[in-house]
Amino acid sequence: MSPLTRSSPLLADPHGSRPVHLVPLGAYHGWLESQPGSRRAWLESTGFKAEAGRLALLPGPDGAVAAALLLTAEPATLWDVAAAPAALPGGLWRLDDPAGALDPAEAALGWALACYRFERYRKAGEPPPRLAVPDAAARARAEVVAGAIALARDLVNTPANELGPAELESVAAALALEVGAGFSSVVGEALLEQNWPLVHAVGAASPRPPRLIELLWGEPDAPKLTLVGKGVCFDTGGLDIKPSSAMLLMKKDMAGAALMLGLTRAITGLGLSVRLRVLIPAVENAIGGRAFRPGDVLRSRKGVTVEIGNTDAEGRLVLADALAEADREAPDLLLDAATLTGAARVALGPELPALFTPDDELARDLLAAGEWTGEPLWRLPLHAPYRKYLESRVADINNVGQKNFAGAITAALFLREFVATTRAWAHLDLFGWNDESRPGRPKGGEATALRPLLALIERRFAR
Repeated sequence: MSPLTRSSPLLADPHGSRPVHLVPLGAYHGWLESQPGSRRAWLESTGFKAEAGRLALLPGPDGAVAAALLLTAEPATLWDVAAAPAALPGGLWRLDDPAGALDPAEAALGWALACYRFERYRKAGEPPPRLAVPDAAARARAEVVAGAIALARDLVNTPANELGPAELESVAAALALEVGAGFSSVVGEALLEQNWPLVHAVGAASPRPPRLIELLWGEPDAPKLTLVGKGVCFDTGGLDIKPSSAMLLMKKDMAGAALMLGLTRAITGLGLSVRLRVLIPAVENAIGGRAFRPGDVLRSRKGVTVEIGNTDAEGRLVLADALAEADREAPDLLLDAATLTGAARVALGPELPALFTPDDELARDLLAAGEWTGEPLWRLPLHAPYRKYLESRVADINNVGQKNFAGAITAALFLREFVATTRAWAHLDLFGWNDESRPGRPKGGEATALRPLLALIERRFAR
């Protein structure tokens, strides 16, 4: 099945559905008092514990499951709803939310995200429970966002033997066709001819040619939004080879690109009023006779010369060319995302993306969007004095810091060298992977920060 094609667990018609009663934890005892004695006795006899996220199946007169009770946090979030599908028998359900604790689109999205499965290489399991969402607008929005997140998750979960630069380009081209976007790519030796030298250098050793992928969508006079995603489809570390344990998850080193393609699908599906440009440098950092070397000096698209201190710091190189091109037209908003540094994960763990931006207003808006969506970001400083760690004796800049300090910050400072005119620029250093399962977020590839970025874009470019 194409990563652009997925069946939806959301249906319009509630006929034959059973209710899931959403009850805020603080209102549980009041709700319980309003129920028939048989239902109260059932919950007591089964030892139901009143805790947020707990679900109880409720029998009908014939003893069959007739309804369910789901206790939510206060305030309720889509992740509360996401806990339900795994605990429910199959069939059609509907949410009973008389208190209006959750926006219907958010509730439907939580359900849809919980029904995500990556079954490309294994026998499909039983279909998940479906949810009746009669509100057409809420259902449509939930399906768009869930589809965008599923696309990104599928791409990250697909192993590198089946998702190299060419396959990533094919998905981007199919997406462009689906949404009516312009599409182009620059491949292999043409990268040198058209001045993408860092993208070419990083991908030159692989038998799968590197490429620069571009999508363009929207009215030319709309506010300019540019997305840049790191598309390293597999990273051996190059000649500074990674240990085997560090390569096990390197199929996810293109999670920044996957995120931006998912975000593209959401932006276009919701018809946001922007002129969207997407730039994805897609490469495999391999080992071979054409591999770039420690000590090499490479000239970037911007003309800045880069000494290679470590070939395993390749993501910032391909991003540098793409950011220089994005910055050339000074868009109203420039966002880049990458699985860039282990230092960010050491500092913040797998769930918190590191946010870097020189724009305080943009930082406030992004952090607020993370809070609204329940997917927080954490701002780290672009601490200018650390720029000295990137000094080179033979080139304009080194691609790694010369001290074992502040690795995420020095990587962000390296990228900043290539964003000279765009004020509203933000860089996200993310993990792109759930290292354990939580409701609506199964272990595996993740569209980390898609919902906060989408919320920011919607608010900033409201019609």
